Amino acid sequence: MRLRALAAAALAATALTACGGSGSDGKQTVTMWIYPVIPDQTAHQAFWDGQSAAFEKANPGIDVKVEIYPWAKRDEALSTAIAGNKAPDVVYMIPDQLPKYVKTLQPIELQDAGGHREAAVRSVTVDGKVTAAPLLMTAQPLICNQRAFDAAGVKDFPATWEDLLKLAPEFKKKGIDVTNYWADPAQTLNMSFYPLLWQAGGEVFSPDGRSAAFGGPEGVRALTFLKQLADGGFVEKDLLTGLPKFEQTRAAQNKVACTWQHLPADVKSFWGEDNIRVRPPLTAAKQVAYGTVGSLALLKGADDKDAAAKWIAFATRAEAADAYDRAAGAFSPRKTALYAGDPVLGEVEKTLDLTTAGPLHPKARDVMGVLSPEIQAALVGGKSPEQALADAAKAANALLGS
Repeated sequence: MRLRALAAAALAATALTACGGSGSDGKQTVTMWIYPVIPDQTAHQAFWDGQSAAFEKANPGIDVKVEIYPWAKRDEALSTAIAGNKAPDVVYMIPDQLPKYVKTLQPIELQDAGGHREAAVRSVTVDGKVTAAPLLMTAQPLICNQRAFDAAGVKDFPATWEDLLKLAPEFKKKGIDVTNYWADPAQTLNMSFYPLLWQAGGEVFSPDGRSAAFGGPEGVRALTFLKQLADGGFVEKDLLTGLPKFEQTRAAQNKVACTWQHLPADVKSFWGEDNIRVRPPLTAAKQVAYGTVGSLALLKGADDKDAAAKWIAFATRAEAADAYDRAAGAFSPRKTALYAGDPVLGEVEKTLDLTTAGPLHPKARDVMGVLSPEIQAALVGGKSPEQALADAAKAANALLGS
């Protein structure tokens, strides 16, 4: 799902419109901040206008104001609003934000908890408490380009790392990369290195969260696998050092066989929907893929927590969430099939239970910041995987105070 930010001017209005509270008519106002999950701004606003109207009809003493802000600098805007006591009552968050804001979030009772996917509930649970209500899920399994397979004369799709390495020379003979890897530090590791780390059986942090764990044998195995791909010329060299626009990459030119770093929507206009083949995540020691969970969180500073909680329950109920997820091209966090029979989205949907959103740790993004450059150094700068990960772990442990 390629999300587009709304006009930056909306951000400037934050301080003026954030707070909930009681209006002059005695009604309680609940404010919610959300971001362009549905790329079409008009359709997105219309969806929430409809939900707000339905909720207010059922709850005549409560007004709801939904404000759609840009993705860019959303953390800065929210942190500033919280510090200035101008925060919304409800805000859309993804899993790696929850630990950062957990002290400002009100734990909630999840409606129909047993009907939700385990991966969804796990992704909103911090320190044993549910901190937000899941609204949507995404998954990034392996997707392959049938056009590239036909051009290379390859019939079988890879299921394991070994399969990928075995197929790489066959594709290379035809001028096709077996996969791609974006190593620029500006790119999130959730969609690049971490899936390999998890597939190798590794984790980013130790069980107690006090030290880095990615430097162990599992991390070395994952980075060694990547280095084999880079050293063999089996991935696009430019992606290891830069951040080109997608349309300028070999994947967009139908010169990449398979990737775990893109969604079908990213490649649809370049490959053609009929050429997209969704495969399960690659397997090494484990079979796992990255997938995020979009959720609605209740801030402790809300003027009326009961009213805000009612709105969250209403906005994330199955009827509303299913309609929202379809409009966004996302998936249900419940054990529900929205796309049964769809040859692309239906196949992605089948992999939701194999996903993880990554570590729920307040320093997750900081640790990613010191690990990314070292991975790049191993791929293009001559460092061994062992040394690169050891150097990254030393820096990460300093951040963690260990």
